[in-house]
Amino acid sequence: MESSSGTHTHSHAQFKRKLGNEERKKAAAERANNSSYATRSHRLQLLNKILQLISLQITASQEEELELLFAGLSG
Repeated sequence: MESSSGTHTHSHAQFKRKLGNEERKKAAAERANNSSYATRSHRLQLLNKILQLISLQITASQEEELELLFAGLSG
């Protein structure tokens, strides 16, 4: 059983990730037209998947998938 402070920390971390992801999603949508449509579309799909994973109570495997998706956005 997780302590209330651990739950709060986890919720705060989720909130921060969600805010950051929403900012990335907005930036991707507003990106200059010199980016190809396919690249922007793929980024938006990744960001939507990340939001979906963050909004759920995530398992360890989902946490790993989330980290891989974030890594994919960096590259």
